[in-house]
Amino acid sequence: MKKIGIIFGGKSAEHEISVLSAASVVGAIDRAKYDPVTIGVNKEGRWFLIEESFAGIKTPDDPRVKTLIPCGADDSRPAINLGELPALLDFAFPVLHGPYGEDGKLQGLLEMLGLPYSGCGVAASAIAMDKIFTREIWLRAGLPVCKHTALSIDGYSANPAGERGRVERELGYPVFVKPANLGSSVGISKARDANALKSAIDRAFLYDSRLIIEEGVDCRELEIGVLGNEHPDVSAIGEIVPGAEFYDYDSKYRSGDTKLFIPADIPPETAKAIGTLARKAYTSLNAEGFARVDFFIDRKNGEILLNEINTIPGFTAYSMFPLLWRETGVAYEDLIERIIGLGYERCHAENNRQSNNAR
Repeated sequence: MKKIGIIFGGKSAEHEISVLSAASVVGAIDRAKYDPVTIGVNKEGRWFLIEESFAGIKTPDDPRVKTLIPCGADDSRPAINLGELPALLDFAFPVLHGPYGEDGKLQGLLEMLGLPYSGCGVAASAIAMDKIFTREIWLRAGLPVCKHTALSIDGYSANPAGERGRVERELGYPVFVKPANLGSSVGISKARDANALKSAIDRAFLYDSRLIIEEGVDCRELEIGVLGNEHPDVSAIGEIVPGAEFYDYDSKYRSGDTKLFIPADIPPETAKAIGTLARKAYTSLNAEGFARVDFFIDRKNGEILLNEINTIPGFTAYSMFPLLWRETGVAYEDLIERIIGLGYERCHAENNRQSNNAR
């Protein structure tokens, strides 16, 4: 029986959401075929075998979310030596969202250890995690994105008023200010004037040294799942209608006011265009395994704009990615099975290339 390592937690601001994703995967994985091995990474980056039950963990406010992984000096549970991972696992299934899990660092570690794993490889993970790099590649591929600009903390510190003035000239108001390398809407703010822009920039720099600032588009927000390696499939399309002014962290995980419409109420030709763009966005980054691609539709002119790609999207049974595939006819348990299969497929293909080149 294959030992599937479900790796969760992590050093990022998305630690708690990762615990929820792990709880869902642990509860759904086929135990007739796989032996799940749960490995938690605490916020200091130490790794632990987790034997406690995940049953019933569904919200980030569940007290077990903060205690499941050892984090205090008085906790006696021994940490894992990372060199031991190949003896513990046959396959890694990371549900680590954000930096140190979704950005290529973990994928590089698993490559060095010779462990097959689910999802994108090192380069695609690193690029997709960075909203600025992703936009540059999509623009070079001729794909539509909204107007945006970038800020670095060094450049901004040297001339804060000048940089804010540049943002105003290039984009106007309102704008969205986002850390370049975070997900789950952590650190994102909407700014309608100069004072709000200053506050939003200061807040976002708490999370990252590089920011992306986007024009505020009056839009519908749609998401689609992508699944596959060289020839990916796409799911049904869903629409998010947040209860707050925009789809922030509380709207996603706490308030309960956000509404998901699956399938989205859009014309067939729009759905077809989004599916085509999603495949192109995915393959332009050399993504593999699975991802969720997010779009805007401008309410004024109907223009379709790429927003971002998430290579390890939220994976609870109630997250958008599994729900989109359920609408397409792929149950949550089967989705896990397909993702594991795609990870092995990519690993075998890479091993075959290395073997052929060694001859």
